[in-house]
Amino acid sequence: MDAEFGIAFQTDKPPGAYGPLAAAAEAHGFDVVSVFADLLYQPPLPALLEMAQATSRVRLGAACFNPYTLHPYEIAGQIAALDAAAAGRAYLGLARGAWLGAIGITQSRPLRRLREAAAIVRALLAGDETGFAGQEFSLEPGTRLRTAPSRVPPLLLGAWGPRGTALAGQIADELKVGGTASPAVIAQARQRVTAASAAAGRAADSVRVVAGAVTVVAEDGAAARRRARAEVAMYLAVVGALDTTAGLPDGLVSSIAALVATGNDAAAGALIPDEVLDRFAFSGTPEHVAAQARGVIKAGAGRIDFGTPHGLTDADGVRLLGTRVLPLLREYAGIPESGSH
Repeated sequence: MDAEFGIAFQTDKPPGAYGPLAAAAEAHGFDVVSVFADLLYQPPLPALLEMAQATSRVRLGAACFNPYTLHPYEIAGQIAALDAAAAGRAYLGLARGAWLGAIGITQSRPLRRLREAAAIVRALLAGDETGFAGQEFSLEPGTRLRTAPSRVPPLLLGAWGPRGTALAGQIADELKVGGTASPAVIAQARQRVTAASAAAGRAADSVRVVAGAVTVVAEDGAAARRRARAEVAMYLAVVGALDTTAGLPDGLVSSIAALVATGNDAAAGALIPDEVLDRFAFSGTPEHVAAQARGVIKAGAGRIDFGTPHGLTDADGVRLLGTRVLPLLREYAGIPESGSH
């Protein structure tokens, strides 16, 4: 698979802000524009619908919908609406999510729940009325969406661990390892998903591995890294313990998590050493960010998703990623500047 480049936005912006950002990303040659569905932020669909109207080429989707907070029929309906608005450019993102204890949700049987949610969403989008009898979800025979969808979009599954990665190898088109900029993590995921695909009778390259992480790029690399530390703290508190490729300093994750829990993300970020920051975020000058991304591509990533906040401002981040970072990555990946755009 040729390398692709994506950009992912948090739903923390006012209405009207998402379309121009997505249009700029498309103009700069990004392949995919994603919207996060993090707990207690705005739902992703309104932003995605705005982006669909402002673009004509990029694929669009939420990374990711959560089958603990949304029933699969609701996910199917939202995907059908997005795919219609985007003229067939939607993808379906599913993940177990994080922080759900804050709203009293226990995440039991996550792999089974993800597998069954994917099956139900796909059945509804395919117009399959045979029904589904699962342990987490079910559909009575004859159940269908009231408005006919046009297709079943590709499935992106968000996962870190060996069992989630194996599930992606069995049923998904893409595996997203969110919150990492580590070549070692991506190499591990690539090895696991390739083995799982082969065991399921699928081609070894059936599943694209996507690396996504907080990104802050600026001409002032030190300022970019200061902001990245504060921005990445809330994610590192969750995924830090999932990175088994290299040990983190003793007590670092628990100290960061304790500060994040009190809302002191800046103090939490100040604890992150440079070498740890580079494992969990793309940050610094355009040249440094491009070098980090090259390492992740070399390790087996088929796409980089550059995550919020992108730069010291949204617009500057999109601009620098598009005009300074992407040209370096296209050159590295052997993709002509015009590409397919």
